[in-house]
Amino acid sequence: MEHAEEYMLFPENFGEDMSLDETCLSNGEVYTILTDKAAHGGKGALAAMIRGVASDTVSKILKKVPYELRCLVKTVTTDLSSAMMLTVKTAFPKATLINDRFHVQKLVSDAIDHMRVRFRWEVLDAENKAIKEHRAKRKAARSKAERDIIGEWAPQRMGNGETMPQIMARSRHLILMHKSKWNSQQQERAAILFRMFPRLEQAYDIYLELVDIFNKKSKPAEARLNLAKWYNRVEEFGDENFSKVIDTFENHNQTIINYFESRLTNASAESFNAKIKAFRTQFRGVGDIRFFMFRLATLYS
Repeated sequence: MEHAEEYMLFPENFGEDMSLDETCLSNGEVYTILTDKAAHGGKGALAAMIRGVASDTVSKILKKVPYELRCLVKTVTTDLSSAMMLTVKTAFPKATLINDRFHVQKLVSDAIDHMRVRFRWEVLDAENKAIKEHRAKRKAARSKAERDIIGEWAPQRMGNGETMPQIMARSRHLILMHKSKWNSQQQERAAILFRMFPRLEQAYDIYLELVDIFNKKSKPAEARLNLAKWYNRVEEFGDENFSKVIDTFENHNQTIINYFESRLTNASAESFNAKIKAFRTQFRGVGDIRFFMFRLATLYS
């Protein structure tokens, strides 16, 4: 074990399947965390904790571990961060790099949410325009009787009793989950949303198709073919919000497909990150970084 103020290194916790993630401790200080999947977030999970995320900084510390030991690492899962992927390639020359499937899915769901926000602004603009027109009519009325006929402005209620601005705002979580998890209220809201904005439904169907590809226990060759067809559908969809999705699949096609070899994800790293945040909350922040790292080492190294 090697322990300095800006990093902790535990070579004995380097296993065959590792996860790389990052977490923010305090005052915007970001640390890179390497964990061993085999420990399942318990004792022996923490293999390294290094201040910073720059590839050269993190790799330099990881290379303190003997080359032969680093070559025993077979897989490393990480998110879509270019810096982290470069760290894996530099520090673990024999390891297969796997992009976490849930980060890939989130990239698509984020693109859909950007579409929802765009449509939401259109709905709000339409409502504001309707309010102004209604006020203008009342102002132009020549008598109280005429104003009474015009009446006070009231928003249009949809079939579920909500206004369109309310539906647009409340649909945020709805389109970020699989439709199989919708309750009856969400199903009714989604039906109205997609009827008003069919292009949003097309985007959501693209997301579901990707989730189904990842859920299907297919071999890499079959998965490559399925993803290629899905990719073509995204291109044909032709929405500007999906341009980042297209770029990501072009740049990281192989590391995304590597998931289908062993179906490993970064879930254990995310879980460990949550434990660190809970630990930080328990101590009401991180006043003494060195002591905080010592406590983590005591519990998880």
